[in-house]
Amino acid sequence: MTEQTGMPPEKPRASALRMALLLILPVIVLAGVIVLFVQTGGGLTLRPPAPVEDLTVLGTRLERGHIAIDVRNSGPETLTVSQIVINDAVWPFEIEPSPMIPRLGRATIHLDYGWSQGEAYAIRIFTSNAIAFDAVIPVAFVTPKPRAATFLNFTLIGLYVGVIPIFLGLFWFPALRQLGRRWFTFLMAVTAGLLVFLGIDTFTEALEKAASAPSPFQGVGIVGIGAVATFLLLDAIGQRQTQTGRGDEDRRMQVALLIAVGIGLHNLGEGLAIGAAYGVGEIALGAFLVVGFIIQNITEGLGIIAPVLRDRPSVGRLALMGAIGGGPAILGAWIGGFIPSLTLAVLFFAIGTGAIFEVVYEIAKLIQRDTAKEPMPIVIFSGVLVGMLMLWVTGLLIK
Repeated sequence: MTEQTGMPPEKPRASALRMALLLILPVIVLAGVIVLFVQTGGGLTLRPPAPVEDLTVLGTRLERGHIAIDVRNSGPETLTVSQIVINDAVWPFEIEPSPMIPRLGRATIHLDYGWSQGEAYAIRIFTSNAIAFDAVIPVAFVTPKPRAATFLNFTLIGLYVGVIPIFLGLFWFPALRQLGRRWFTFLMAVTAGLLVFLGIDTFTEALEKAASAPSPFQGVGIVGIGAVATFLLLDAIGQRQTQTGRGDEDRRMQVALLIAVGIGLHNLGEGLAIGAAYGVGEIALGAFLVVGFIIQNITEGLGIIAPVLRDRPSVGRLALMGAIGGGPAILGAWIGGFIPSLTLAVLFFAIGTGAIFEVVYEIAKLIQRDTAKEPMPIVIFSGVLVGMLMLWVTGLLIK
């Protein structure tokens, strides 16, 4: 080959090295410019007239005679915790690993305080610059710890919220199989409406959590990355399976599985909300959410079976889809009850948003293919509207 082209073997290597240098050189120069700017300030006075500090309260944990507060420094510089006030009383404290918390660093404030069951407490944390940050304990009670009995309780909550109602929805399968083609299209449109409403609700929850998450983590960015990446990943998987030449029945089963995945991710977020409500002592709110989600989620079982009503899926496949759709509620209850994290909640809701809207896209393609020869615009419109109204009405029991 070398004799034919007349190019010595060293030349391609030299060209590759030259290209690498051309790619790296701007990065090196940019790094130098940044270092120069940071060292000199670019001739500007960059120090703010007042200190810029931000302390995020991640959560509180209570034991008998003791309060622990987990915090994160979300500001641009190191800050120092100097004073704690509980219900207008200055109180001694210990903090680990150190009162000086670096940027994005975490610390735990320990208070030996004789709190009373069921009382509310307002805690104010002061930094060395006399900037105050608040932590509120709405209802004081011993924080549940990961024990077998507590895990069982949260598991039962997840079963009540996700698994049982979705499996009850699957029991409609034999009756719905008797319906005609127009009814099948209507139910597919109902499923699309259900998922559109769930997607909007999940996206809204993600943005609300993002607003409360530590600002350096850029919660809105997590929402965008999680939603878009999940949508594109599921779409790529769907296209790859379509290119393998699968039949219409396999495609409908694929859509049903995707619906179960999207609903499962949404139920993961529901479990997080319920677990967090129980974890901070809002027992009445937690019970209220459980009852509302039970009523709402039976309609999600209908959404899972709608694409395969004209087929004969095995009982095992139906059970698998029910577990995929409802099971994540258990995991969400565990996470929300024991290790609540706003950033993690934002990510989960973002992933759920992307998955749900990708499934809506797949359902739309399936409906378009099935109605290509006989368009049914009014049927589709009615189905989507009914699906959205179903979740809106059941949502009145939750919001």
